[in-house]
Amino acid sequence: MAVVLGGILVGIDRLAVSYAESEASSRVKLSASTSDSIEVDIKGFPFLTQVLDKRFDEVEVTATGVKAQAGDKDVRVGELTATLRDVTVTGDWAGAKAGSASGTALISYADLTAASDREATVAYGGNGKVKVTGSVKILGRSLTRSVLSTVTVVNGDTIRVRADEVPGAGIPGVEDLVRARTDFERPIGMIAGMKVEKVEPRPDGLAVTVTGKDVVLAG
Repeated sequence: MAVVLGGILVGIDRLAVSYAESEASSRVKLSASTSDSIEVDIKGFPFLTQVLDKRFDEVEVTATGVKAQAGDKDVRVGELTATLRDVTVTGDWAGAKAGSASGTALISYADLTAASDREATVAYGGNGKVKVTGSVKILGRSLTRSVLSTVTVVNGDTIRVRADEVPGAGIPGVEDLVRARTDFERPIGMIAGMKVEKVEPRPDGLAVTVTGKDVVLAG
């Protein structure tokens, strides 16, 4: 009898989790961002005890099609997965705050190109680099130039793309013309309270590692 009762209680607990995850997925919003869809996975057992305390040990959020605030031009993030820890419900279940969070995001090169605002295309360059291609006018001729660039993080909220070397840089004025097409910076704020720790060019896109404290999820 005890085993049966225990199984029923576990079943009720798991049903409650499924309902809560469904409700959270439809209501939650990543602060400072919009997204096409959000899935919420609530960890820990028993769930109902966590509900009563309005505190959850760990919650995983997966968002697709995130439009991260980037000044006057948003950056689209294909997928963002964040693990939130020590999550407390705020108000009358209208929002939540995580004590700490870590996550990864993937920005396709097509989306990075759209965000560059430099009339240049961005692609994978191999060996942890990106290749940036743009047209410049030199001595009245329009020439296409490609450069291998390093991607770095500035101030925890900005991605910087800068060419390692510029072809024809020894000719006066050429380097400035090429860099005006290929070098750019783009602020990227995905979730309030989270900062960019690392960026890594991969064949399928730019992988971004984010961490944060006191991360806010608004209903």
